[in-house]
Amino acid sequence: MATEQEIYADYARQYEALISHEDRQGNILNAIQDIAPLEGKMALDVGAGTGRLAVRLAPDVRALLAFDLSTSMLEIAHEKLSRLEHVHWLAAAADYRRLPLLPHSADLIVSGWSVSYVAVWNPEGWRVQAESRLTEASRVLRFGGIAILLESLGTGVESPRRLPHLERLYDWLDEQGFSKKWIRTDYEFESAQLADRLTGFFFGAEMKQQLRRGRTAILPECTGVWWRQF
Repeated sequence: MATEQEIYADYARQYEALISHEDRQGNILNAIQDIAPLEGKMALDVGAGTGRLAVRLAPDVRALLAFDLSTSMLEIAHEKLSRLEHVHWLAAAADYRRLPLLPHSADLIVSGWSVSYVAVWNPEGWRVQAESRLTEASRVLRFGGIAILLESLGTGVESPRRLPHLERLYDWLDEQGFSKKWIRTDYEFESAQLADRLTGFFFGAEMKQQLRRGRTAILPECTGVWWRQF
């Protein structure tokens, strides 16, 4: 099975095929709207990947900028955003620690399933990396701007679980004064066979076995939503 780094660099199409089936309940956009109404906002999607959040936000905001380090992922985000009518957007490669923006130029930052890799891929220096994200968020957000982070609380489960490899990140978000809640973001596939193929690619053999035992095309998922005003 490919590593997450390899997937994001070399398997963007397969990754998009999986996440296009996520959030069958439509809870992601509702959760964000409950925290920060989108109308008239300049929004940033940092760690945008293939645009799973960007395409949800773009129709409702004044303008959206999507940033990621993976050009292969951004290529798909660009394609998806291009299909939307009457929206203002830009997708570009950028480092989250040095965004190509003037100070206090945005109203909202969203980052989905991205900050977690700061902790996972940088086991020694993750705290410095995480704090650099907050510093940059403070620089680019206007007074009263909001940062919203989405991270996993378990795939294949119906109730939220703190994942062992993210314990430090959960605690750090509490330390930094983030509010939090959780939502269901279940996957729904056209068939059990498709569910088997796509989930095995990203989540591994154990998840495939779970779906096979249940003979289902629905994969439950819990997602945490953290937010803070600057």
